Amino acid sequence: MNLKQLVVMSAVAVATGCTSSQQHTSTPFDEYPVYEGEWVEMAYTPASTRFSLWAPSAQEVRVLLYEKGQGGSAYRMVKMEPASDGLWQVRVDEDLKGKFYTFNVKIDDVWQGDTPGLMAKAVGVNGDRAAVIDWKETNPEGWNEDKRPPLKRFSDMVIYELHHRDFSIDTISGIRNRGRFLALTEEGTHTYLGEKTGIDHLKELGVTHVQLLPSFDFSSVDETKLDKPQYNWGYDPKNYNVPEGSYATDPYQPEVRIREFKQMVMALHRAGIRVVMDVVYNHTAITKGGNFERTVPGYFYRTDEEGKWANASGCGNETASERPMMRRFMIESVCYWAREYHIDGFRFDLMGIHDIETMNAIRKALDKIDPTICMYGEGWAAGKPQLPDSLLAMKKHAVQLPHIGMFCDEMRDSLRGPWGNDAKGAFVIGRMGYAAGVKFGLAGGIAHPQLVSDKESAVPAFWAAQPEQMISYVSCHDDLCLADRLKTTLPGLSALEMNALAKLAATAVFTSQGIPFWYAGDEILRDKQGVANSYKSPDEINAINWGRKTSQRDFFDYVRGLIAMRKAHPSFRMGDADLIAKHLEFLPVPASNVVAFRIKGSPAGDSWLNTIVVLNARTEPVQIDVPEGRYWIACRDGRIDNVLGLGTLTGNKLVVAPRTAMIVHQ
Repeated sequence: MNLKQLVVMSAVAVATGCTSSQQHTSTPFDEYPVYEGEWVEMAYTPASTRFSLWAPSAQEVRVLLYEKGQGGSAYRMVKMEPASDGLWQVRVDEDLKGKFYTFNVKIDDVWQGDTPGLMAKAVGVNGDRAAVIDWKETNPEGWNEDKRPPLKRFSDMVIYELHHRDFSIDTISGIRNRGRFLALTEEGTHTYLGEKTGIDHLKELGVTHVQLLPSFDFSSVDETKLDKPQYNWGYDPKNYNVPEGSYATDPYQPEVRIREFKQMVMALHRAGIRVVMDVVYNHTAITKGGNFERTVPGYFYRTDEEGKWANASGCGNETASERPMMRRFMIESVCYWAREYHIDGFRFDLMGIHDIETMNAIRKALDKIDPTICMYGEGWAAGKPQLPDSLLAMKKHAVQLPHIGMFCDEMRDSLRGPWGNDAKGAFVIGRMGYAAGVKFGLAGGIAHPQLVSDKESAVPAFWAAQPEQMISYVSCHDDLCLADRLKTTLPGLSALEMNALAKLAATAVFTSQGIPFWYAGDEILRDKQGVANSYKSPDEINAINWGRKTSQRDFFDYVRGLIAMRKAHPSFRMGDADLIAKHLEFLPVPASNVVAFRIKGSPAGDSWLNTIVVLNARTEPVQIDVPEGRYWIACRDGRIDNVLGLGTLTGNKLVVAPRTAMIVHQ
């Protein structure tokens, strides 16, 4: 999440009165009962519907029944009865399918206001009321036969981050359901020039995982006004366990968004692509008046020393993952998406706000479902969380978080320049002093015997226990895209120079031993007109212009070639720290702003022997000494062919052209 966005959202939170906690009971939160039974707030059968709500500080709880998802008054109010461990329950003995409901909780003689509950899984338009539905009616044809595409190891992943609207809203995409979940179900879509778009584009590119920007029900888009252009990234959670209605063809019908989300997942699976959800459990869109606060005031959030809402998210609040029922909420929510929607992975926004124990508990729970479901996130926070530093799921504690990945901002900043200073470039544009950070990323963030982490060497502090914990990237949604960053750091950059520098950055990302991550549209050098914090910018800024696939076909083919090479040759994804330390050797270089490494032998059963990669960010050629032998050329002068190759050379010298990468092997 972008810090500028966080500041704006925090200001909104303050303006709406979300700045102080009000604990409505004298009982300390750590003495609240922990409910350990099945946590289902609505269980439907044609004969009856059972409603449940965990509200341990409540005096009374009511269920209000409605005919519609919006507007009108409740036609019936049902009193709930206390059960065990803070749970309230009631059963309504009639067929309620198609009705809507809310809960209202009374605390200290004050009714807190309507809420769809904590665990709502179906809602009406704008998510203000939960819905009673028959879940069997939400499964598309063939859903029970849906299978996750095979994945042997996390190191085999190639992640592609996309926003639903960005990816399909362009009118020349040939996609009918533009900006919808269903856009990712349409096959055979293409531009008027015949370039593949949509899901066919993803298959052509060769990625293994699509990471969807927030796709749960969020607050910032009015689902009753979808005829008006509206845009948001979606980092403002409202109902965590329901798909976002603005991406559905009919947000008024609760079953539609659920069914269409499942259709999207099934289509991607059939295309051989796994689905990762971007989840935002670290904060909510609002505090006072939100679902958590209207149900169990104060419990789900942290407060500071003055009793005000803590704000490590920068959005006006931070959730308390260390409290048993918030921890359980996160575990239940993630597992629900994995089971009900067949989601294959989760990217955690501002993961450093959460505690280590909770993240490991989620990992353990997912392992029971399928250990190939991936977990990774941002190993930092926007401010100082209200927990001891030693307990937080920060990047520096990665060794305590096995099989959970984290974004490598060290490699990102070493390639393109530091976050927060758009005008300052780094290795890719030829600035000195960044090669050490690039090497750090190429080795997968692990402790490599040739890299010494100290101030003199400029090598970042090692944090990854295994390379699968390091996400290698050069850009993502919440900053300048790759093309805009290059234009900003090198004003007057020509199209040819842009192409060359972007290829250099892409080569580093896809030859890294970490897990490569790519921002949607960067493969055709998308342009956001210099807007970094585009979280609510219009389509003119955010939409991927599919016409660029023709004008930037050379760069697209290069990125596609890198992905194909990585997938074909396991020496680029060894997946084991000991193997990397043994086989990855950094070679001496004659000048700064050049990085060269050799993968000795043929680790992981690779068909290539003694692969050498050279990244030359200088404006003149460089000559690299290599072991004597005959080499096949896979990449040179901005071209790549890992199947037929680009020729051979014999000897102990490699001459690498300016601002290019060279990859050879024996």
